[in-house]
Amino acid sequence: MSVPAAAVRNTGEFFAFCLDTLRGLGRRPVQVREFVQQAWFISSVSILPAALVAIPFGAVIALQLGSLVRQLGAQSFTGAASVLAVVREAGPIVTALIIAGAGGSAICADLGARKIREELDAMQVLGIDPIHRLVVPRVLASMLVAVLLNGLVSVVGVTGGYAFNVVLQGGTPGAYLASFQALGQLPDLLVGEIKALLFGAAAALVASHQGMTAKGGPKGVGDAVNRSVVITFMLLFALNFVVTAVYFQVVPQKGS
Repeated sequence: MSVPAAAVRNTGEFFAFCLDTLRGLGRRPVQVREFVQQAWFISSVSILPAALVAIPFGAVIALQLGSLVRQLGAQSFTGAASVLAVVREAGPIVTALIIAGAGGSAICADLGARKIREELDAMQVLGIDPIHRLVVPRVLASMLVAVLLNGLVSVVGVTGGYAFNVVLQGGTPGAYLASFQALGQLPDLLVGEIKALLFGAAAALVASHQGMTAKGGPKGVGDAVNRSVVITFMLLFALNFVVTAVYFQVVPQKGS
């Protein structure tokens, strides 16, 4: 099979897998125990790295934007630019990268190991749907953790940006907050949470699909983990572009 044909086939199989997972969301019984275990595991491996990454991320954004607006003579808008950049873009992206790199790779490795040990085939022989039993709880857990983690990343990033702007760049705390209140709005926070929700679902779906289609023993599982991380990163940036474009078309911006 040629490379383009294989790519088209793999893409079709992934979309069929996503539809099967979506259909499994409404099926009973609900795997509450598996969901809680996966949510706890993903959050335990993601919280600390996300918080540590958010601090320099917010600081870099504040420093870069602070320097730029100073050159333009618009220092009073530093707070709005920094906070909106973190809440709309940086927070969801950092959250997605951490979820995909830590939680997604673990999901892929777990399901890939089950695949090469033929556990998934045994479940199907027993009449148990692996997607409903294993994939759906992981997708829901990843979505929940992504939404909560995005809030943490946004708070840490905004705090770090505020501290660096006020301490290193001589900004005024009142002007920093006033500019954000003048230009910020509730939909800015909502679109960040929606992005995190979609990114968490995409990371879990890609990781689960790659794990459940792994072949070739332990080496195949390792290759599946690598593929899942790379594919997730590419998909996340494409989704981010689409959601951002739709947001600016639908939601009117303050000051425009």
